[in-house]
Amino acid sequence: MNINPMDLMKNLAQMQGQMKDVQEKLKDVKAEGAAGGDLVKVVINGKMEIENIKIDPIAVDPRDVTMLEDLILSAIEGATESIKEKLQKEVSSDTISQMFSGLGQ
Repeated sequence: MNINPMDLMKNLAQMQGQMKDVQEKLKDVKAEGAAGGDLVKVVINGKMEIENIKIDPIAVDPRDVTMLEDLILSAIEGATESIKEKLQKEVSSDTISQMFSGLGQ
């Protein structure tokens, strides 16, 4: 496949715009992770930013801070795994092929 450098330059702006759109959409993709029977819940977005943490007051025991820390980490890990799965579905190979369509034509 021959790629014409001029075609590449023409499509560069379009590809940048599409990447910006994808990045904006990532903010809208959300996943929740929970731990300890929903005592701790974490919401994370597609940009891997934690948006919300909810802790049931029953989980707050000053004598067992380590348990609460473990629950928070577990909820974050669950949310991270969930968002990764969602992103794989949202940002499919179709999206990538659309970005590069028109090259080499």
